[in-house]
Amino acid sequence: MFRKERLEKEQNKYNGEANELINNQKKLKGLLHNVIKKGNEKKGTLGEAWDKLQLFVELIKAYSKGEYRDVTKSTIITVIGALLYFVSPLDLVPDFIIGIGIIDDAAVIGYTIKKLSGELDAFSQWKNTNSSKLENPFE
Repeated sequence: MFRKERLEKEQNKYNGEANELINNQKKLKGLLHNVIKKGNEKKGTLGEAWDKLQLFVELIKAYSKGEYRDVTKSTIITVIGALLYFVSPLDLVPDFIIGIGIIDDAAVIGYTIKKLSGELDAFSQWKNTNSSKLENPFE
């Protein structure tokens, strides 16, 4: 439905803002709050993207707390960019279009997972061995 080039272009729109958020804990925390809120509201319609979205939130939380740093800055920017896209009400398919407004969000999340699969797999393994330290990102 969405071409790779289009998804890349949409996601890259948010990279500048994502780069600024890396060093602004207050704004980053606000973004994560908005992602968690929207994620919980859209959980049923996100399908497989739900688990991936939780992984993104966990990665950003662990990175921002200094618990996990075995990831490139460009990966963090890309993940934050995907989260910014997710919470944006005006994207390829506006969220107010009931039934299909979340499809592009899920596509960007899926595309980001595919693009960063190596580093995200490494984080996921780290997370599984350190799960006692981590909280549920959506609570």
